[in-house]
Amino acid sequence: MATGETPLYAKVASKLKGRSTPSLLEPLLALGFPAHTALKALAATGRKTAEEASDWLRCHRGDPSLDDPIPQEYALFLCPTGALLEKLQEFWRESRRQCAKNRAHEVFPHVTLCDFFTCEDQKVECLYEALKSAGDRILSSFPAVIPLVLHSSVSYLGFFIDGGPADVIREFAMLFATEASVSNFPQFYLFPVHRGVVNHFQTLRALFQYKPQNADELMLSPGDYVFVDPTQQEEASEGWVIGISQRTGCRGFLPENYTERACEADTWVRHRTYTFGLAINLNSRKDGEGSGRRNGDFHPRPVSSSVQALQATIMRRGMLVVRHGERVDQVFGKSWLQQCSTTDGKYYRPDLNFPPSLPRRSNGIKDFENDPPLSSCGIFQSRLAGDALLDSGIRVTAVFTSPALRCVQTAKHILEELKLEKKLKIRVEPGLFEWMKWEASKATPSFLTLDELKGASFNVDPDYRPAFPRCSLMPAESYDQYVDRCALSVGQIVSTSPQDLGVILIVSHGSALDSCTRPLLGLPPRECGDFAQLVRKIPSLGMCFCEENREEGKWELVNPPVKTLTHGANAAFNWRNWISGN
Repeated sequence: MATGETPLYAKVASKLKGRSTPSLLEPLLALGFPAHTALKALAATGRKTAEEASDWLRCHRGDPSLDDPIPQEYALFLCPTGALLEKLQEFWRESRRQCAKNRAHEVFPHVTLCDFFTCEDQKVECLYEALKSAGDRILSSFPAVIPLVLHSSVSYLGFFIDGGPADVIREFAMLFATEASVSNFPQFYLFPVHRGVVNHFQTLRALFQYKPQNADELMLSPGDYVFVDPTQQEEASEGWVIGISQRTGCRGFLPENYTERACEADTWVRHRTYTFGLAINLNSRKDGEGSGRRNGDFHPRPVSSSVQALQATIMRRGMLVVRHGERVDQVFGKSWLQQCSTTDGKYYRPDLNFPPSLPRRSNGIKDFENDPPLSSCGIFQSRLAGDALLDSGIRVTAVFTSPALRCVQTAKHILEELKLEKKLKIRVEPGLFEWMKWEASKATPSFLTLDELKGASFNVDPDYRPAFPRCSLMPAESYDQYVDRCALSVGQIVSTSPQDLGVILIVSHGSALDSCTRPLLGLPPRECGDFAQLVRKIPSLGMCFCEENREEGKWELVNPPVKTLTHGANAAFNWRNWISGN
């Protein structure tokens, strides 16, 4: 963020006028460092000692951004300590072990008082003064005990602070904002830290030493942090990434297998801490002294919470409706089967976007014509969505699919990425199939039987009794009959799924994002024409997410746990057209 875009501290500039040069700056100026780079070094190291800042400047002598007037980023947090912190850290470790790492593990336990903002390097001292002044003014009214209310949903698990304690903490946040002359703060939540890296960067930690073999490579020492932008890796060869070293500020190539993923907060620098449990004078030590005792040792007060309460929480139920991935006839047209069939009825792969193989069907390959599989890109889309769902941290507890092969395949690949392919059986529900009027064939499609799906390594549930058996699908189905079928199917799915927690995953067709969610939300069906127009705009792996609000006795449409998937087309290529002379 450029300095001119957010002049957050314009009003505090006058405080610096007439002030003597800070004691930490003098030694750096005496060593010959320019004032603006010396201030940047002090801000980057938390203004602890001149020695640390001097070491930082020596490491960053090759940093191309050293002279850039880009301010650092800061935030204000409130953090737990003592027994509560130990329990939360225990929960952090155990949840990461059981559920794998997600975004919640990137930062230590905290509540955000003030989201990230920028401050010019020469004005950082004013933030310290604002923190101390706000803390001193609120200290006498700060609650001795802060009750915590456990809140959970399918995508969130944490504590809320309500009532009087929340008002006092909110007042502290606003006092800090006023003291720092920041006019607008984001919504209140609950720690002082410096980030210094853009959110979309990934943070890597070096495991081994690496000595550059070329001028455009980074030197690595064990423990070094490297910031990597996943969107800027076009120049990197397989197994290599381009990153920026936190230690030197230099950019270059590095071998990815010499690193591991680190948490974003591992690279943050703590500047100052105000302790409410113990009255600590932030000015009791000089600016040049170490920060260990200045930040104080927390003495926690009793708080009624534990990791057991977190683990035993009852989460909101959710239902995630997903459209299948790209189908092969979507790319190669209605004649796709003729393009990949031999004269004796065997399948072969004429293009890499055709799947490597097809499941065995009792009636042979011809039944695929009205029940096409996913393309290779459709398989990739499904796995990509499954990987993103894994990273989001949602817990899928039941899976239902349309009997169409492309839907069953999509569900299988999503479950594989979620590491649930052996734990959860796929329940095939014919009631989730597409509106029959839109089927090219005038007869009901010939779907793979449960035995055929099982023989093709699909983990289907043979004991599931569907709301609509396959034989009940009518070729001449009206729109009203279709939406009634979907409503009845969703009603049974919700009633037969776990009632207390987790997400019901439904993999169906684009139309299901409307026809399967509106009954749950208590909404009437759309007009048929509006419905048709809407469905045409739904892409592969499009998602709708509903969450149960038990307090109000209803379901609500909320943001899906992952972002949409967008990509461009890739036309067919014939190398013969490029032969010289033709």
